[in-house]
Amino acid sequence: MEVIEDIPSLEALYGTPAAPSLRKVAHSLTPLYRQWIMASRLCVLSTVGPEGVDGSPRGDDGPVVLELDPNTLAMPDWRGNNRLDSLRNIVRDPRVSLMFIVPGSNTVVRLNGTARVSADQGLRARFEKQGKQPATVIVISIAEIYTQCARALMRAGTWTGGDQSDGLPTVGEILAEASSGEEGGAQYDSKWGARAAKTMW
Repeated sequence: MEVIEDIPSLEALYGTPAAPSLRKVAHSLTPLYRQWIMASRLCVLSTVGPEGVDGSPRGDDGPVVLELDPNTLAMPDWRGNNRLDSLRNIVRDPRVSLMFIVPGSNTVVRLNGTARVSADQGLRARFEKQGKQPATVIVISIAEIYTQCARALMRAGTWTGGDQSDGLPTVGEILAEASSGEEGGAQYDSKWGARAAKTMW
């Protein structure tokens, strides 16, 4: 297998980027980037740490982030599996990348920057829902924001392909396979919906 090991060899295969792909980059929230990000209820948070990288979906029932100022966003860390992969990474390496998605749009907005994990009571209280607050809030300093080419979502038919989940293994089945039958299975799946509903926030 031929492997590319230097940047000049890589760039020789692709040429130079078109001017619009460079000009669309902003370094803080502009009015239109703000409008787009605030319409997003789902994003993927990517982090890096000593053990490797992590990509974690983050979702909310409204905007997935809150603007603190044009250079700073805040993201609540709502209930999850308590692995803390993303948070562990941020504490040791602040570099983050976020990919904001809006259902129905083939446009994806990407944000690169740095982050800190805060347990500040006042900040946590800004996200209170149903009497509950996130354990921590991820505070993100923006380095750059830009739109991603829509071709990937268009090729995949992300919003036009219909429901393709039929026949996929369930989490209970995957857990049973991974634990050699010690955990998971149909009983896990049957209880998951009710358990998730009780611990959403």
